[in-house]
Amino acid sequence: MSHCRRLGDKGKDLIIFATKEDHSFPSKIALPPPDPQPGLILANGEINWNCPCLGGMATGPCGVEFRNAFSCFHHSTADPKGSDCLDKFKTMQTCMQKYPTLYNKDLTEEEEMSSMAEAEHSAEEALEKSEKLEEASKN
Repeated sequence: MSHCRRLGDKGKDLIIFATKEDHSFPSKIALPPPDPQPGLILANGEINWNCPCLGGMATGPCGVEFRNAFSCFHHSTADPKGSDCLDKFKTMQTCMQKYPTLYNKDLTEEEEMSSMAEAEHSAEEALEKSEKLEEASKN
């Protein structure tokens, strides 16, 4: 049978010593399902600046410039997508050149636009999947 011991400042830490018998049968504890993690685009259509897929770009030293360029790209209706955002991408690139150790200085504007398009496409696919799952769960 297991036993416990309180340690630490004012006995705030509880240490449980489990025995072999405690582990001889499966646990009966049921954990709640994990909360769904939002992707790049939130359900309301806004950009999730906290998405790990952005790799911290939205909060770095050029975060404002990145958010301006990405927002422009996300809302762009131009053909090709984002072509109306070149000034914002140039501003972002100029900022990134000031921090070569943080940002890959070899990335060209075309590669940046391409990677943004890929991220946008992935986000749209993820949003469609989550909408289908939500719709299926209602039925």
